[in-house]
Amino acid sequence: MSKENYKTGKHSSEGYIKMVDGVERKTLVYGNSSLMTEFRLEKGKNLPMHKHENEQTGYLVSGYIILTIDGEKHPMHPGDSWAIEGNIEHGAEIVEDSIAIEVFTPIRNDYI
Repeated sequence: MSKENYKTGKHSSEGYIKMVDGVERKTLVYGNSSLMTEFRLEKGKNLPMHKHENEQTGYLVSGYIILTIDGEKHPMHPGDSWAIEGNIEHGAEIVEDSIAIEVFTPIRNDYI
């Protein structure tokens, strides 16, 4: 396999971008059709309701959030995961400091 066929990413505490108060993101790696992002979420803050064309799957690494998807609330604990189709409204209440990993497809050009 040639290097053009794969990418790798290394852990670093640098490169996070503030999205809204208490929510930071960092693109970890992306390919031709998917993109992986880490989110750092601060206790007591909210990820406002929003939607985008990209499908996303997520995994809560640590903390506790209440994810709202299409008007329905879902308590999420470490090890829990989700999948949200494109153009579905979603957001989150951040109950504890949390880390989440999400994969978007197709890639989000605004995250590169």
